[in-house]
Amino acid sequence: MLVAKGGPAYSGPHAPMAESRYPHPLIDRYASEEMAAIFSPRSQALAWRDLWIALAEEERALGVDIPDEAIASMHAAREQVDLARIAEIEKDLRHDVMAHVHHFGEVAPEARKHIHLGATSAFVGDNHGLIQHQQGLTILRDRLLGAIRDLGDFAREYASVPTLGYTHLQPAQPTTIGKRACLWIQDLVFDLEQVDAAMSELRFRGARGTTGTEATFLELFDGDHSKVERLNQRLAERFGFPGCYDVVGQTYPRKVDHRVLSALAGIGASTARFGHDIRLLQSFGEIEEPFGTHQIGSSAMPYKRNPMRSERICALARHLCVLELDTSWTASVQWFERTLDDSANRRIALPEAYLSAEAILILARNVGAGLVVHPAVVARRLGRALPFMVTEEIMIAGVRSGGDRQDLHEQVRLHALAARERIDEGATDNDFFERIAGDEMFGLDMSELEALADPHRLVGRSRDQVAQFLTKRVDPLFEGAGAPAPAEEVRV
Repeated sequence: MLVAKGGPAYSGPHAPMAESRYPHPLIDRYASEEMAAIFSPRSQALAWRDLWIALAEEERALGVDIPDEAIASMHAAREQVDLARIAEIEKDLRHDVMAHVHHFGEVAPEARKHIHLGATSAFVGDNHGLIQHQQGLTILRDRLLGAIRDLGDFAREYASVPTLGYTHLQPAQPTTIGKRACLWIQDLVFDLEQVDAAMSELRFRGARGTTGTEATFLELFDGDHSKVERLNQRLAERFGFPGCYDVVGQTYPRKVDHRVLSALAGIGASTARFGHDIRLLQSFGEIEEPFGTHQIGSSAMPYKRNPMRSERICALARHLCVLELDTSWTASVQWFERTLDDSANRRIALPEAYLSAEAILILARNVGAGLVVHPAVVARRLGRALPFMVTEEIMIAGVRSGGDRQDLHEQVRLHALAARERIDEGATDNDFFERIAGDEMFGLDMSELEALADPHRLVGRSRDQVAQFLTKRVDPLFEGAGAPAPAEEVRV
């Protein structure tokens, strides 16, 4: 448990919760401590202090009279965060940033009059928000790579195993298990590209003043425009950004939040698609998510093996996708240089989006790394549908034997409907081939029909597509990378 120096036990993420307070599931059950810590009160306090220290040091480097002892005092007091004291000050001042400024001044008295010099609240609030985007996206990128790697291993293992393909959730043409897995992987690769793009587009807000005009800093540097520009470039580089946004109001553009959450919502959409497919396949008995030795599927039905991980993926993805709407709406109602109706909801939407996305990827990797295939069930379900999937080949063979294509089509239709009706009435086998073999119009025996229905012939280039996709698109993502960490256990 973290303890803030000079104050009570820290009550942030993963600290013991009072029984009378709501425990947030995203923090207590689903996401990692690493992600939760990004949005913790102590992390915020330390990041704000880092920003104030950087501002003072860069201002001094550019000629502002800030003594050495002031800078040294800030560095010495950086870790002295008393969250209870900050809350006490905020209760009086009704301003969160100024409460932190006053407390920092209390523990670094030599620096008191230089802290926050020339800055507005957005200097710490918004620059820290961009740092949080940077940190959160970095974690999610690693999580995405882990999920892609594990599903890639699965796709490679089952690249050639035929399975029943569907359109409209109705039997269509055979594909392979590996080819279907590549559909899931490709979605995640798209998401990785969007995360990379969002990361590359991030810029710093910098020290821009109350309405983004930099007037205060121009005054601070006695009208020297070049020093204002150098200040912002140096601050951006110091915190790992290539530069600042070209123009800002009081805040960084809220389109940035929407841009980032669009990428996160894409992760939600991709993993929900994966989760839904696994849930359907598990209901068919073909493929199952991992199931613990002592795991209970139902309190009333002990025989059940519910796809609880995949269901949770779908549930959290729904929440994540909805959060994108929050940021698009916020971006659309920013009046002029800034309005404060973005503050309360951003405190909720942004952390929850990152926590949800990470929780989903932890689950997706856990499922992808532990998928269980039941080959006999896969083959049986495919076998029942296969005879219906070679009707065109049957008609072509009949035409070659001298038949009329339209007459053959009608005869195939009648035999197929009769075989389907028999299955619908409870038959466990498909007698369509027996009906065709017994019909002299087609001139085909059972061995010829079975050769036509060889599933390895009907999956087309599935195996080659898997190999090509993994070699060209997936494997290069991991060139030079070390061995991946194993998939994490999850709380089911």
